[in-house]
Amino acid sequence: MPRIERHANVVWEGNLARGTGRISAGTGAFEDLDYSLAVRVGKGTEGKTSPEELLAAAHASCFVTSLGSELARAGTPPERMVVHCTVTMDEVEGAGHRIVASAISARAVVPGADPESLAAAAAAADEGCPFSALVKASATVTVEARLADGD
Repeated sequence: MPRIERHANVVWEGNLARGTGRISAGTGAFEDLDYSLAVRVGKGTEGKTSPEELLAAAHASCFVTSLGSELARAGTPPERMVVHCTVTMDEVEGAGHRIVASAISARAVVPGADPESLAAAAAAADEGCPFSALVKASATVTVEARLADGD
């Protein structure tokens, strides 16, 4: 696989407490996603995003492609996969706020697979997922995968 480089741009206006930012992808896939510190640390999202939400999306999308590859390599390509990722940031004593966990939950429709083969593929997918490796450098990654009906 060739070296991959992607970029994003962030524009921030105002002070940290009351300012707002806009995030855009270099590819144009998304533009001007709003975020703010208040939304980042608050409970309501007000239709805005956060770096943690973007990391969860990146980790889920990286994992799902890795899982699909592992299942295909095992001779049981998936028909459908749904992956949910929850990234947790918390205060770490002496270190400030850090990403402390990323929890992946996957449901997959995989003809010919059983729970054990799916679990093996999910473990291999986690090992091969670059975002899992990135998160594991400072946090815990958990993966739960289960077979689903063709819904």
